Amino acid sequence: MAQTLTDTSLAAVERALNEERDEGAQRTSVMTHVVWAPATWLKAAERTLAGLSERHPSRTIVLTPAPRRKDGIDALVEVRTFPVGSSSRCIASEVVELTLKGERARAPGSIVNPLLITDLPVFCRWRGEPDWESPELEQLVQVVDRLVVDSSEWGGLPASYERLADLYDRVAVSDIAWSRTERWRAVLAAQWPAIRRAKALEVRGPQADALLLAGWLRSRLRKKVELVHRDARTVRRLAVDGSVVEAPGGAAPTPSDLLSDQLDVFGRDPIYESAVSAAR
Repeated sequence: MAQTLTDTSLAAVERALNEERDEGAQRTSVMTHVVWAPATWLKAAERTLAGLSERHPSRTIVLTPAPRRKDGIDALVEVRTFPVGSSSRCIASEVVELTLKGERARAPGSIVNPLLITDLPVFCRWRGEPDWESPELEQLVQVVDRLVVDSSEWGGLPASYERLADLYDRVAVSDIAWSRTERWRAVLAAQWPAIRRAKALEVRGPQADALLLAGWLRSRLRKKVELVHRDARTVRRLAVDGSVVEAPGGAAPTPSDLLSDQLDVFGRDPIYESAVSAAR
């Protein structure tokens, strides 16, 4: 059962976690998962997290800024348990949703730090496009090992890729839009060696996915490839020099699947970084 705390402290949040944890449940966290989720993104973040806890037991800290409210922290604390096989034991996944009010919204780093689990990796899923000059982004980049974004949530493409690239030497970066293109990249790669002659790529899908597919093809072929983009909610059609590419088989991965895959990655991705550079 979740606990709701109003105008609370981090010490009270820790006490609530201890109270919520069942004696028969093992805390088997493999990471601390921080989520920066402004109010407009909170519901989407919660839906994704609902399909994630059992696959990646973690301490998840959801940060929702509310800078116009009176200074303080509100918290929702919950421990979700999952059975281990046929035994009576359970694994526990901790979820802490924090509303950072007033000046607290501008200091997420100092709020997250005491709640991190020692010696475990820290991932941050940033919902929406970051304010690239903001102290909030600066602080969280300093405390996390990996920043996970979805560039299809951004409105400033392709220019925003330049700002993202500025972070590469400071924190490892994952892009869910890049993960979504994996099946299509495999289909294009299967056209080797004929695809070496490609001059134009047509993509019907989200702008980010189209830019990354074109950037990947340019960086792999080391040549100019024109992008023709037609917008759609998902990638529905690819054509190389006018020839339609057969769509990949099977069901597309869910948002939880895509995020789960990124939580298994720890190093930098030079192929993604090259694709971003060529997408600009």
